[in-house]
Amino acid sequence: MPFESPDKPVRKKSRWRMALRLLAGTAVLLFLTAGALLGYIYKKDLPPIPDDARSRLLDSRGNVLAVFSQDGRSHDPVGLKEISPFLIQATLAVEDRKFYEHTGFNFKSMGRAVLVNLENRSRSQGASTLTQQLARNLYLSHEKTWTRKAKEAFYTLQLEMKYSKDDILRMYLNEIYYGHGAYGVEAASRMYFGKSAASLDLAESALLAGIPKGPTYYSPYNHPENAKKRQKIILSSMVQTGEITQAEAERATAETLNIKPREQQTVSQSAPYFRDYVGASAAKLLGISPSELELEGLSVYTTLDPDMQRAAEEAVEQGMAGAGDLETALVSLDPRTGYIKAMVGGVNYRANQFNHTLAKTRQPGSSFKPIMYLTALSEKKMTGLTVFNSQPTLFHYDNNRKTYQPRNFGDKYLGEINMRQAIAASDNIYAVNTIMKVGPEKVIEMARKMGIVSPLSDVPSLALGASPVSPLEMAGAFSVIASGGDKMPVTAILKITDAKGDILYEAPRAEGESVVPPAAAYVLTRLMEGVFETGGTGNRVASQIKRPVAGKTGTTDTDAWMVGFTPELATAVWVGYDKGRDITTTEGRRAAPIFAQYTEKALENVPPKIFPIPDGVVSVYINPESGKLATAACPDKVLETFISGTEPTAYCDLHGSGKQGPPGNDTGKGVAGEDGSWWSDIKRWWLN
Repeated sequence: MPFESPDKPVRKKSRWRMALRLLAGTAVLLFLTAGALLGYIYKKDLPPIPDDARSRLLDSRGNVLAVFSQDGRSHDPVGLKEISPFLIQATLAVEDRKFYEHTGFNFKSMGRAVLVNLENRSRSQGASTLTQQLARNLYLSHEKTWTRKAKEAFYTLQLEMKYSKDDILRMYLNEIYYGHGAYGVEAASRMYFGKSAASLDLAESALLAGIPKGPTYYSPYNHPENAKKRQKIILSSMVQTGEITQAEAERATAETLNIKPREQQTVSQSAPYFRDYVGASAAKLLGISPSELELEGLSVYTTLDPDMQRAAEEAVEQGMAGAGDLETALVSLDPRTGYIKAMVGGVNYRANQFNHTLAKTRQPGSSFKPIMYLTALSEKKMTGLTVFNSQPTLFHYDNNRKTYQPRNFGDKYLGEINMRQAIAASDNIYAVNTIMKVGPEKVIEMARKMGIVSPLSDVPSLALGASPVSPLEMAGAFSVIASGGDKMPVTAILKITDAKGDILYEAPRAEGESVVPPAAAYVLTRLMEGVFETGGTGNRVASQIKRPVAGKTGTTDTDAWMVGFTPELATAVWVGYDKGRDITTTEGRRAAPIFAQYTEKALENVPPKIFPIPDGVVSVYINPESGKLATAACPDKVLETFISGTEPTAYCDLHGSGKQGPPGNDTGKGVAGEDGSWWSDIKRWWLN
């Protein structure tokens, strides 16, 4: 018999033990390596998440209005509660049914995709979860390489570790591309359907959920048939997942969708011109670039009133309907604080990002005249009763070396008129007579006090608004009149905080500077109210405004303006073309209705208020024919307001020689603002 070594079984057992030990050691090593890798992945910071790291703009109520963006996208992030449940269900049904169950990867789907790719010898088949898609959209390109896939897996694990499922879904729905420049469900919903994502019904949700797979191929604008087929597939998927019934799917399929016409296609952005204005201002305050501001995670608290902003956008949209290339601007301030409450810098931000409220190349025309009249009143060189002859006039200036001959619109001349009539009718001859009397240098000095910094020419044509001024400057100047002569700093940013909530900047406490005598501001206000009365250039929109309002229109060959104010708001509206093209009379008439609609809507919840009456003001009855104090014999009497001491003292003698004043007034001064008078008592009661 052959000899068998007794230690052979021992060797076999030893090898098995060694193999098991090696296997166990390898498993432990792999486990430790995997643990270390997962620990590394967990501890390593993700690149900034745009929706979380982008600096935010907050309105006056502390609500997020928009985020700052330099990439041209429409970012309008919303929470899951602000998205229709139908859209969430439709997205999960077609993109990732196991989203709330997997840890970032659907291995069953991945395995199936690998087999298909091996069979076809390509990498065309994918099985990405929502988390993988989010990682790719946030951090990576869409090239199909193994390197990119490895990075995608790395970021996917990080996202799953650091964020909840709801957070990942929220970020995905706010980041995904829906075509035609719309990123995120809110922007897409408003673009395609003209409504918020929260308002989408089942049919709309199913159609919208199908677009990200092929934003061009499934676009309801480019390929409506493809979009409809994709909608049916998604509705069927929702039936399979049990989210809806077959009957609900059939009703949704049959529903006729009200998709906004492509020519009206706009991506909704909240106050985009204001956002850009604040972004540039915030970056300057902090000494950083606008691109750096975008991803600093800052919160910029602003003065914008969301209701007033909506009112402004609606007024512009309606007032500029069918206007073609005609542009506009609206900016509104609270004269009591200097806070910007609304800003619309153009008709369509996507088509033209230039903020026309800041344009310093537009001539204000006759809307500049109140600044000149305020100068004349403040200097006490003129009153509302000062008369000039409205007729063709050749003016000499610069020591008679130059001449200037203005014309009235339509060559209409009114003869002898006073300041009230001149303001209401926007008479140019009266205006130039005024600037010749007070001096252009005095008018420029007044404009500077009121906040106008644009260059102003020391010539008679300054009276007619020949020197360009921005709408924001005009609104600021008129806010001085509205506030009774106090100039408040124009403010858009209240404070800026960093990602931790620490304050980086806080606006100084606003303190008004008295730059105009309150009595002069009030007298001018009373005269400017005449613009909205019979015969005034703003009379055609007077019926739209149910509160005391003062203002001034302005028209040049290329520009149309309506600048005015109530006690709560000072607003400038401009209309014109960008490229120096002349406007027609019809086009010029768009500014006033925009002003009227905005003012009434913005203040619809604010009770009407009279303009506060300061000390140093006297109101008296006069005879409009003679311009003197009215007597009981005068058939016509009007109440005029003056700076105390500038009111007329002579009585009208056209209808008798008596000095008796109107009935109920023994002094002959009608209603006087002197101490102890009944008008003072009424005034005190009203204001208190």
